Amino acid sequence: MDRPHTDRLHDIPGNAATESAEAACDRVQGPAEDVVLEPLADFPHIDLRTPGEPWEKRRAAGKCLRTKVPHESHGPGALPSDRPDPVRLIEEAQAGRQSHLIPLRVARMASSPFAFLRGAATVMAWDLAQTPRSGIDVVMNGDAHISNFGLFGTPQRDIVLDLNDFDEVTIGPWEWDLKRLCASIEVAARDLEVPLAERREAVLAAVYGYQHTMTDLAPQGGLDVWHRAARAEELDFSGITIDDESREVVRRAVEKARKRHNKSLLAQVGERRVDGGWRFRDAPPILTWVEPEIREAVTAGLERYAETLPRERRFMLSRYHVVDVAHRVVGVGSVGTRAYVALLCGNSDQDALFLQVKEAVRPAHAPYVAGMPEPYASHEGERVIYGQRLLQAVGDPLLGWTTIDGRPFYVRQMKNMKGEIPVACMRGQPLVYFSWAYGALLARAHARTGDAAAIAGYCGRDRHANFREALADWAHAYGERNAEDHRLFLEAIAAGRLEAAEDPEL
Repeated sequence: MDRPHTDRLHDIPGNAATESAEAACDRVQGPAEDVVLEPLADFPHIDLRTPGEPWEKRRAAGKCLRTKVPHESHGPGALPSDRPDPVRLIEEAQAGRQSHLIPLRVARMASSPFAFLRGAATVMAWDLAQTPRSGIDVVMNGDAHISNFGLFGTPQRDIVLDLNDFDEVTIGPWEWDLKRLCASIEVAARDLEVPLAERREAVLAAVYGYQHTMTDLAPQGGLDVWHRAARAEELDFSGITIDDESREVVRRAVEKARKRHNKSLLAQVGERRVDGGWRFRDAPPILTWVEPEIREAVTAGLERYAETLPRERRFMLSRYHVVDVAHRVVGVGSVGTRAYVALLCGNSDQDALFLQVKEAVRPAHAPYVAGMPEPYASHEGERVIYGQRLLQAVGDPLLGWTTIDGRPFYVRQMKNMKGEIPVACMRGQPLVYFSWAYGALLARAHARTGDAAAIAGYCGRDRHANFREALADWAHAYGERNAEDHRLFLEAIAAGRLEAAEDPEL
């Protein structure tokens, strides 16, 4: 792994490179928590007269927190005696979903330990809630595994790499997101039979990327942090140089993403009716026609959704009309939730726009954190969209939310210039590079709403290896735990406790 160039980090003003945690605590007036920024608040009125605490003081406060929650405490611990049955947690999470699709969800989760990890967010949420907390909260993604980073198009038609799924977004400890990322790297690499030493190097790279980037962001201005974006054609992350193999992976992924747009999707999922108009192609159980009353309910929901858009985008949307609506199964953990796709046409029947209308459910971490403030806590769709707008460097201009038949939904464009970095490519140097990149992107997302200086103070600089080693140990232990949970899940299927349907996409 290319090592970061750390020399310039020692030139940051206020550097306490040789200062002990105790001395840092002495320099902070009052409790450390007093100088850590709140991650989010409802601001009916913004105070632009009172200055905040200097970033050096907030960094010292974060460093002080290490005496309360040492880096080593984030390593693996004993399995709690009261840990719930993981299968029961998954069954409880499926309550309220469409019952006929639950067997498909079970089949997808059963397909591999990594697929199980993706679908078992509620299991990991319980496990994370038992771990030590740094004391610094952010707007957290809640589901930051490696398949939830991907490519998408900006309004300017650039392709960027960033977090791209926000169903579980809430306010909580920043380290929970980082630990889920580390665990997912460990588990996905195991599925690919990557040797232990290489898996560990990749996990260390993810933590290193997060740690290095947060240190880099701590003294920067809020506007600079807010505008940080990773253009796919110029993936330049401080501390690591992209290798030729990783660059080729990105090039192929970008090429595919540029071919995914509304016209290509229309040819893929649409078909002509006898009257010459468009409709969705019926392809159960993944894409299925809906009853007229559901189509009407979704259309009415989209009209209400338009009211959540800025006025200029609402004006643009008014040039389209709904042509057809279908139900579409998506993801692993989301299977069973109500997810519709609407086909709209504008200037002609070739001027197509696809909108995904997806049910938003209670986030997995909700029982263990205070959650989002009002008004975002009262509508799960608004929570998802507000969280996405906060965490993504460049967002979908058509993000919004609505209510359909009393259920909360969020709305976004579907597959418009979207792509993925295939997990199957996660071997050798690309595994290390993308692990570092995802750690860096996660740090950027957290810095947009959290206190980058305090987090950087807690994480320490590049030379602080204890934190990286502790999370690498934790990820390895969680990989073992996840494998055992997956085995119990397969046993539940074999015993008839759970039903698994045949998945046409596997």
